[in-house]
Amino acid sequence: MALEDGLIVARNLCKWAHTAAGRLTILSEVNLAVAAGESVAIVGESGSGKSTLLGLLAGLDTPSRGEVWLDGVNLATASEDERAELRGQLAGFVFQSFYLLPHLTALENVMLPLELKGVGAARRLAADFLERIGLGGRLTHFPPQLSGGEQQRVALARAFVAEPAVLFADEPTGNLDSRTGGQVMDLLFDLNGRRRTALVLVTHDMALAERCGRVVRLQAGQVV
Repeated sequence: MALEDGLIVARNLCKWAHTAAGRLTILSEVNLAVAAGESVAIVGESGSGKSTLLGLLAGLDTPSRGEVWLDGVNLATASEDERAELRGQLAGFVFQSFYLLPHLTALENVMLPLELKGVGAARRLAADFLERIGLGGRLTHFPPQLSGGEQQRVALARAFVAEPAVLFADEPTGNLDSRTGGQVMDLLFDLNGRRRTALVLVTHDMALAERCGRVVRLQAGQVV
């Protein structure tokens, strides 16, 4: 796929940090495009730059050099407010730590992105989504009352309920046992397929990575 055809496009992407020992290169000259509906796994050893790349593609961080385009918008020249607005419109996020708000119920956590987007009937839509993923009996439970697998399913529901164009996932099964992690990933790929949401997944698990349509391997900050 040509770079210009992607929903997400990274061109000559570099990231470095300045340390007492000098400049530390984290990413170097990364070129990548992700199409609408595509699933892409980013793999590599610890310290290879996987999570840094994910953060740059999502507009959570800014590159030292190069460009990231999300749905035709250059994130490098957008303000932080503009990047935040674009993420709110287009992106969903799932992380290893579930990042549910502990003082909100499962239902209220899933309602949150709908309310932020001004979507009507947020309560009904959130409840319907939780019902479909098997959590209809957990609507009024708070995160500490849920198992790890249930919390990650709530996080998936929160990420998908507003129908984002792209979902960014960073080690989403890292805190789950293998059986529960497998169930969560089955749900993730099912939602990805049915909703045509582009998926960008960081993982160290090659079996999981190979379920994606494409695998991008990083080594010492470069695509290999």
